[in-house]
Amino acid sequence: MIKIVSSQDINSGKVLNNLLWRFLERCGAQLVAFIVSVVLARILFPADYGTVALITVFTAILQVFVDSGLGTALIQKKDADNLDFSTVFFTNIAVCFVLYVMICAAAPLISGFYGKPEMTPLIRVLSLTVLISGVKNVQQAYVSRNMLFKRFFFSTLGGTVTAAVAGIAMAYSGCGVWALVAQQVINTAIDTLILWITVRWRPERKFSFERLQDLFSYGWKLLLSALLDTIYGDIRQLIIGKKYSSVDLAYYNQGEKFPKFIVSNINTSIDSVLLPAMSGVQEQREQVRNMTRRSIQVSIYIMAPLMMGLCFIAEPLVRLVLTEKWIFCVPFLRISCITYMFWPIHTANLNAIKALGRSDLFLRLEVIKKAVGMTVLLVSMWFGVMAMAYSLLLTSVSSQIINSWPNRKLLGYGYLEQLKDILPGIALAVFMGVCVYPFCRLGLPDAVTLGIQVILGAAIYLLGSKLMHVEAFQYLHGMIEMYIRPICNKRARKK
Repeated sequence: MIKIVSSQDINSGKVLNNLLWRFLERCGAQLVAFIVSVVLARILFPADYGTVALITVFTAILQVFVDSGLGTALIQKKDADNLDFSTVFFTNIAVCFVLYVMICAAAPLISGFYGKPEMTPLIRVLSLTVLISGVKNVQQAYVSRNMLFKRFFFSTLGGTVTAAVAGIAMAYSGCGVWALVAQQVINTAIDTLILWITVRWRPERKFSFERLQDLFSYGWKLLLSALLDTIYGDIRQLIIGKKYSSVDLAYYNQGEKFPKFIVSNINTSIDSVLLPAMSGVQEQREQVRNMTRRSIQVSIYIMAPLMMGLCFIAEPLVRLVLTEKWIFCVPFLRISCITYMFWPIHTANLNAIKALGRSDLFLRLEVIKKAVGMTVLLVSMWFGVMAMAYSLLLTSVSSQIINSWPNRKLLGYGYLEQLKDILPGIALAVFMGVCVYPFCRLGLPDAVTLGIQVILGAAIYLLGSKLMHVEAFQYLHGMIEMYIRPICNKRARKK
């Protein structure tokens, strides 16, 4: 039977515990993946990354259909049972099989479009990730719904480490671009296998079209929203790869990698825990409002110094970690830092809307945002890759306003209030960045420069938070103290 999480189960201690496990899982996996990407970037060439980036555009779009919004529907539905879960499981398997056959048939056409016939076998092998994900999707929904995020820790880390070993070994053996493809496929396969072993849920031999219709009535709007978001996010890469070159695309993607590594850890952790937590108390609007506000406030407080710090130390960091051949990715890195810094605002506002069951409103917002974004993109694409990157800053601001607009009425928490909550963290982070930037111009070795900047930047930010009595700092300090104190008391009693 499916264990139902009621509102009584949702308390700050449980949410924090699951958030910590999710954060540890993301940090562990992303740290390994980041180290591997650095090693591979030193061995492989930008063109290899550009080729895989082009293929990933298509697999990412197919990945949207794997979920079909049904996974989120299972999390949001208050009375979901095993019939619902089994129905979604068999639906996903069928959808993934059809998608895989379609991409395999279309592979030669895609390769011909880019004039790269060698992409055909790469597309067919990398698309196996879509087929494998169909098995994993419902297990992930079960873990999220029941807030068992400790399971993700073992599955994700196991897949990442195994894939890392395989990818590096293949790169050193001269496999080139195949090392990147194999790494992704192995990661997904091992992740799925471990999750299947550690999570007790298994599908039963039953299916309900009525239940599927009920879940899809909520989920199709999220599917279409996710499809719009993915196509919009990937079309920029398609344009760069077609209109410019795969090397330009490689620099663009590599510039995103550092900030995305940091943001995805924090944002994914909060996102996956926040939706089931909000869904559990969806009838208590004031509590949903408080969760939304706290999420935005704390997330930006953590994200701002990381993104601003990375923005100001970008040049020596790239030279030290990726070598001089990747130095042209620095401008893209800095633009991505500013763009990604505001992701928590999008995440918290959209999760509140989903938790309240307003997937119709969610879809409307996506249509409006993508219409604005596509207009800006189509104008900027004629002025070079850098102009396309800068266009993200403009659309980031417009998307923040659009995503927060409904919550002005739904929760009484609009964009201006949200800006007031995040302003202290952002102002302090910018001040920190300005203070550490001059060290880049002293001519010191890159490793020494980075060491000074990181230590000084952390000291300035934490000291400033304490002196200014920043609310998010005080909240985090109190929560960490609350979490650690029982552990210390337990050890003291043992002694």
